[in-house]
Amino acid sequence: MSISPQLLEILACPKCKGALAPAAQGEGLACAPCGVVYPIREDIPIMLVEEAVELSKWEAGERQAKP
Repeated sequence: MSISPQLLEILACPKCKGALAPAAQGEGLACAPCGVVYPIREDIPIMLVEEAVELSKWEAGERQAKP
């Protein structure tokens, strides 16, 4: 899935309000300052802090936040 550049310009991290960048393989949106990735499910970015996955876990293949 590819996020349009126009949408990427207006989306911001819900925690720090910083810019987001596409994560590997377009499966999420990464916030470098927070060190998290917001997953994209069924072409919809899940922009909830509770759903964010730590960047290290995302890179290890984990795609869902654990409680």
